[in-house]
Amino acid sequence: MIIKVEAIIWEEKLQDVLDALGEMEVHGLTCYQVMGCGTQRGMKSYVRGHQEVEIHMLPKIKLEVLVSSEEWEKKTMETIQKAAYTGNIGDGKIFSYDVRDAMRIRTKETGPGAIQPE
Repeated sequence: MIIKVEAIIWEEKLQDVLDALGEMEVHGLTCYQVMGCGTQRGMKSYVRGHQEVEIHMLPKIKLEVLVSSEEWEKKTMETIQKAAYTGNIGDGKIFSYDVRDAMRIRTKETGPGAIQPE
């Protein structure tokens, strides 16, 4: 079984999340800089203290982690949630998906062995 855990988080929380995942020995991940908005549809900002500007798309970080069991899926999601939490609107979301297969390019190994360290 291979499960993909995706998280959308604040840019400022990236290092906290990476440190927390490193402590639980989750090392393989992919990280993207993305833009997006949730139900709050962005935010209002003030330029020079008085001119209101609506910002609809906010900078975020998208992380992708592949894990080999439901136990690791839950541990990974809980770790990301705790490390990324600020209590403010826009903290992000975490998703998980079943992955049909994976292949390590160098060795052609497939399945869960392709995502685990040798």
